[in-house]
Amino acid sequence: MTLWFVFSMMTAAAIFAVLWPLGQRRAVAAVGHDLRIYRDQLDEIDRDRAAGRIGAAEAEAAKIEVSRRLLTAADRQRSGIKPASPRDRRVVALAALIALPLLSTALYLLLGSPFVPGQPLAARIEAQQSPPLADLVAQVEQHLAKDPQDAHGWEVIAPVYMQLGRFDDAARAWRNAVTYGGSTARREANLGEALTAAANGVVTADAKAAFDRAARLDPNDVKSHYFLGLAAEQDGDKEEARRIWQALLNAAAPGAPWADFVRASLARLNAQQAPSPLADQSPGPSSEDVAAAANMNPQQREQMVRGMVERLAARLKTDRGDFDGWLRLVRAYMVLGERDKARAAIADARQAIGNDAEKNRQLDALIKSLGLEG
Repeated sequence: MTLWFVFSMMTAAAIFAVLWPLGQRRAVAAVGHDLRIYRDQLDEIDRDRAAGRIGAAEAEAAKIEVSRRLLTAADRQRSGIKPASPRDRRVVALAALIALPLLSTALYLLLGSPFVPGQPLAARIEAQQSPPLADLVAQVEQHLAKDPQDAHGWEVIAPVYMQLGRFDDAARAWRNAVTYGGSTARREANLGEALTAAANGVVTADAKAAFDRAARLDPNDVKSHYFLGLAAEQDGDKEEARRIWQALLNAAAPGAPWADFVRASLARLNAQQAPSPLADQSPGPSSEDVAAAANMNPQQREQMVRGMVERLAARLKTDRGDFDGWLRLVRAYMVLGERDKARAAIADARQAIGNDAEKNRQLDALIKSLGLEG
């Protein structure tokens, strides 16, 4: 119904545009009659000038205007243009009222689809979408099979392989991009990332070599330096990893999108070397708990730590004056990767310590070290 209502309003607007000029009731004199009137006006101006009723300037201006109208009427007479007669206006009005709606309806029935049900916007967009990603990948692969030295083609398909989880193919594509297109910091860093992903997150010797090449080509390349820090951490050189990541943060522009990720990695590294965030908690884990934790898989150990954190949070609800407990709780949430809960714990801690300047300073220092500013 809405569609037909819109069509009706559009038709009415078109008819109105045609009928409006025809509906103006203006008496149109014949061209010859106009010419006589204009000539009489010129004579009358001459008489008024001779009698002194108007000045010379007014008379000249009036004669120019009347002469202009006289010339226009004379042109119409020579060209044979005649005003529309009442009969002509009636014919046009009937055509607008009857023929226009009938013609538009006939055209819509012929060219349109009035009996097809409406289709949701999402379905129409889906119908117009590009071919599936797998088809596009196949097309690029066919092209590269014919022209394996097309460095740009390898560079285009490599990120797609990464998105699809085909890490070995991504590494091969980046190797070919380097081989046929030359070594750049971006290509080398992406090659190292693909090799690391293919090794389940372990920075292999080949991956580290690629990151080293990228860092030499561009000392400001963030990706290569981050993974070099990860390689140092995996090699057990925590101080080197901390130095690399802290240097990245020191050089980061305000609002850098990767800065939070590096801060989280640095916080994880600090948490590994710092005493357990629950070390002073009372009661703490027993010797049986420690022995049991040694035999747990990572998921079970995380569940155990979460249980301890929840007990600490519950205790602080009743013992809000334990400032060290609040600091441990914030660190614990950061170890678990729960930044929102860490921020909530900071807010609760501030309420608990009130205006104590020293404790507020310690809390601010913790916030800064964990990258929780803002």
